[in-house]
Amino acid sequence: MFNQRKFLWDDVLLILTMAVLAGCGLIYEYLLSHYAGRVLGVMESTIYAMIGLMIVAMGMGAFAARKIQCAFNGFVWLEFIIALLGSSSILIIGGLIAITQTFPHIIAEMFSLPPDALPQGGLFKQLSFLAFNSPYFFGLLLGFFIGMEIPLIARIREEIHQTHLKNNLGTIYGADYIGAGCGAAIWVLFLLTIDINKASALTAALNLAAGSVFISYYWRKLKWRKTLVSLHIALLLMIVVIYQQGNSWLNQMSNLLYIDKVVYSASTRFQQLTFTQRHMGIEQANIINFYLNGRLQFSSIDEHIYHGYLVSPALAASARHDNILIIGGGDGLALRDVLQWDPQQVTLIDLDGEIVDIFQQPHDKLPNMLSKQIIALNKSSLSDSRVNIVKADAFLAIDELLKKRSVFDAIIVDLPDPSHPDLNKLYSVNFYARLKQLLAGDGVMAIQSTSPYHAKDSFISIGKTVKAANFNHVEQYHDNVPSFGEWGWTIATKLGASPLTRLKTLNKLPVEHNWLTLAMLINSFEFPQNFYLKEKDIPINYLGSHTIYQLHQNAWRDQQGLNNSQ
Repeated sequence: MFNQRKFLWDDVLLILTMAVLAGCGLIYEYLLSHYAGRVLGVMESTIYAMIGLMIVAMGMGAFAARKIQCAFNGFVWLEFIIALLGSSSILIIGGLIAITQTFPHIIAEMFSLPPDALPQGGLFKQLSFLAFNSPYFFGLLLGFFIGMEIPLIARIREEIHQTHLKNNLGTIYGADYIGAGCGAAIWVLFLLTIDINKASALTAALNLAAGSVFISYYWRKLKWRKTLVSLHIALLLMIVVIYQQGNSWLNQMSNLLYIDKVVYSASTRFQQLTFTQRHMGIEQANIINFYLNGRLQFSSIDEHIYHGYLVSPALAASARHDNILIIGGGDGLALRDVLQWDPQQVTLIDLDGEIVDIFQQPHDKLPNMLSKQIIALNKSSLSDSRVNIVKADAFLAIDELLKKRSVFDAIIVDLPDPSHPDLNKLYSVNFYARLKQLLAGDGVMAIQSTSPYHAKDSFISIGKTVKAANFNHVEQYHDNVPSFGEWGWTIATKLGASPLTRLKTLNKLPVEHNWLTLAMLINSFEFPQNFYLKEKDIPINYLGSHTIYQLHQNAWRDQQGLNNSQ
């Protein structure tokens, strides 16, 4: 009777342990995939490659587990190693990237090299490549050790029962699948909302707890017991420190990648945001740059050029400006320009409500000096009584507008570049066709359309995609925005004359801009000779095709020299 009760408690302990560790394993996959996606450009292929690599590594680990002689000792050491790697890998990856990216600048300063002569080839390029791909290395290591858990738990159960258990693997795999499902839920509902280093520390703490329970419960079966206890205590202290300071350290490492001083950095549910500041002397205002996932979104020195070209042509060519729709633009800068046209109502749809909150109420989130600069920049446009803010996915939110039979005099689409698969749908025929239904008959739609120089094919594809949505006239224009280089926009009308024809009937812009003139705007519709020569070979982006995303990724990889075979 006593043995049966002990076997029951042993089984409960082992099955619960397996479920918890399965959840931890899945969370590690998500953690490394999530971080690798940000480091390597938030690419879909990166995330899938990481998960696939870890699954293969788990299989290798399962085979390697046969070489462990004592399952009890092996399991305790295994959980210690997984907890060590799980808690520290993100920080190590961030440190490697920071070192390899700042080292060329250190060498350049040491030898007084000009800014355009940074040592970035040869060894420096190889080190940078290894650093940026180090998430895969840690994914391989973690996957390998996680793969050992199931075989060791199975062996421990049979050693305790001292017999072959008929349904041993089925029971353990059942616990593994259920635990993995719970881990996925915890990731989505909780861990995604906290800092990535806190998430890794909490997960590693569970692995360490599993090892600690085994030390106390199977004390007599273990060797090097005092060493194991000491190591577990030391690692617990390290995990506590990482939980408290890890995100600060990671931010400091990330900050080394920016030329200017980082004045604020944080993570939202969807992305990493960073503000940098460049001091321009006593008589001039500091330059503020805003980054999402390391990509520049605007610079205070020239954002008026970008937003002027985005807003002014559409509103100047529209018959009325009473009711305006803005897709994206959570920083309030495009909205600031729209409000100068004295609309009756503006609807702004942005997915990341936390970003909107920061720019709407910067005093609650940002350092005092930075918050004052943001207010001066967007002129508190997001708090204007005429503005209705919808914090939702625009792809779904416009269906609600269609149900209400809303009609807008102009539509401004101010979305990030299609550098992630989730954004691809917002550049599709389906999306533009539904926006057309929201546009007044004599209204105009303007779309941020990436760089016609750096990403020519994706720029042209956006224009062709809008045409495929059956707009009457679709035209594109471009100009230089110093912080971005050559940049482009697409503009379309539903009925009547083309946007350019409408602009040419004006004597001047109805609302004066601090940079743009009507002549500059009209000239921006001119492109170099043969720019559209291969237009017919560039595909249209239909929903689910990922055309724009792939074209954009290939373009920027070409610019960075990553598509070379070397």
